[in-house]
Amino acid sequence: MAWGIDLDEKAAGHGRWSILAWPGKQESSAPWEPSLCGDVRSASPARASGPPFTGGWIGWIEYEMGEVYEPTVRRLGEGSSGASSGSRWWRCDEALLFDHAERQWWAIGRPPIDPAALPAARAEGVGFGAGPLRSQTGRDAYIQMVSEAIERIRAGEVYQVNLAHELAGRFDGSARRAFARMHRAADPGLGAYIESEGSEGGRVAVLSASPELFLGVLPDGLVVTRPMKGTRPAGTDERALYDAEKDRAELNMIIDLMRNDLGRVCRFGSVRVEHARTIERHGGGPGERSGSESGIIQATGTVAGVLRPGVGLGELIRECFPGGSVTGAPKIQAMKIIAGLEGVPRGVYCGAIGIVSDGGRAQFSIAIRTAVITGRTGSGASGWGHFENGRLSYRVGAGIVADSNPASEWDETLVKAGPVRSIAQVLEDGAA
Repeated sequence: MAWGIDLDEKAAGHGRWSILAWPGKQESSAPWEPSLCGDVRSASPARASGPPFTGGWIGWIEYEMGEVYEPTVRRLGEGSSGASSGSRWWRCDEALLFDHAERQWWAIGRPPIDPAALPAARAEGVGFGAGPLRSQTGRDAYIQMVSEAIERIRAGEVYQVNLAHELAGRFDGSARRAFARMHRAADPGLGAYIESEGSEGGRVAVLSASPELFLGVLPDGLVVTRPMKGTRPAGTDERALYDAEKDRAELNMIIDLMRNDLGRVCRFGSVRVEHARTIERHGGGPGERSGSESGIIQATGTVAGVLRPGVGLGELIRECFPGGSVTGAPKIQAMKIIAGLEGVPRGVYCGAIGIVSDGGRAQFSIAIRTAVITGRTGSGASGWGHFENGRLSYRVGAGIVADSNPASEWDETLVKAGPVRSIAQVLEDGAA
């Protein structure tokens, strides 16, 4: 088994470092719990140069953990990803890291493969077949769900709420090959691929092409978050997105929410908005096939602060999770509305995927643009990562505000299906 993840080192929307890690011990509790490794802030400082991951933990937090941190939100039970709700983390003492800036490999521990063998490994293996994917909610029901949310916004219950629906279909073959294609199409700054044991003897593969940084933490206590709100196809004029009042209002609300979350754990006066609104381009760039639908432009803000003395990673996560961009504002009331309208658990989707390094660094993406494959796998050499009669799930959502147009919000969710279109057909009408 091997875990892969990208690190958004320069906060520019594209990862500098890629990690290929071999997992050891698996835990259901989070790595900041004292039973595992204690407070990440107590680890030895990272070197000024060299790789940001020196061994540590890789894994995910499912969206429903937000209901554990905030019990007033109704619990939904087991996630649809095929894994138990909560956290899943793996101890990784062996890893290869590639520095895309310096074009250099780094080895952590004794990884069981030489970097020189990786090109040959990429050329091997089976292909895959996926889809078609159709909405499990359907266009009409989603539009009705958005209309109900607008009514509740206008009634004063909430300012903004993020509503999602699930695209699902069959999957057969190599999940690793599928992720490689998604990664090329989306060019994410925070991509991740994780294989794991699933439920009832099955297996699960998480294929994430996320461009969004939930939290990045340095050993000196600096913490950064980069929420995203406002998405258009790559061919759209960037200025039109920058000037769009609805999208600007959505992002401003979430920036204020994240400032408030960080303010509960950061030094007084240290929380600041570094960038109120920038437009980034993701995917669909040079090397993509003609007519690729994977490219998007995205509006992003950047908020930073410095943790107070004595505040560790666990408290930071509890105060900020889940990210405001995938809930809405105010967060707790938005989560209650999501639970009532969506009606099913999100699982890994809209949770967080990341690393906790022994060197004192931690980084988590928002698990959007994320496919989850579940089912039985083959035996022998083709076992891990090779699914037989599996199921592919890919959720997409939109931020709803008072002046949202329900049909346009449905269209926006399909724009966000760009990465999965590189591996499967998406049925536009969502008809059952």
